[in-house]
Amino acid sequence: EVQLQASGGGLVQPGGSLRLSCAASGFTFSSYGMSWVRQAPGEELERVASITNGGTTTTYTESVKGRFTISRDNTKNTLYLQMTSLKPEDTAVYYCAKLLTGYHLSTPTDRGQGTQVTVSS
Repeated sequence: EVQLQASGGGLVQPGGSLRLSCAASGFTFSSYGMSWVRQAPGEELERVASITNGGTTTTYTESVKGRFTISRDNTKNTLYLQMTSLKPEDTAVYYCAKLLTGYHLSTPTDRGQGTQVTVSS
């Protein structure tokens, strides 16, 4: 059974930083691309960042480019999202998602429990 547990969210002031982590189990982590997706209240789910299975290629939605960095440690079965220069519009529940293949743009197939990120003064 695929299990994905995100953590590291919280309340942060605009301009602040947070680092999210996602502990993965139940599948061969190093074989699959991964993504961070988020959902703000009343909004559609949005794919924020994605990474190939080997971690060599990443992609970001335009609104977070230059501020967020996705990475992974395949020895620890863990996915990360470093978020800097946070803005109120980054407020959302953040989820990690396992992709269909090792390719970073493939379809998400599983999404775990999320972590709330609130950016407010």
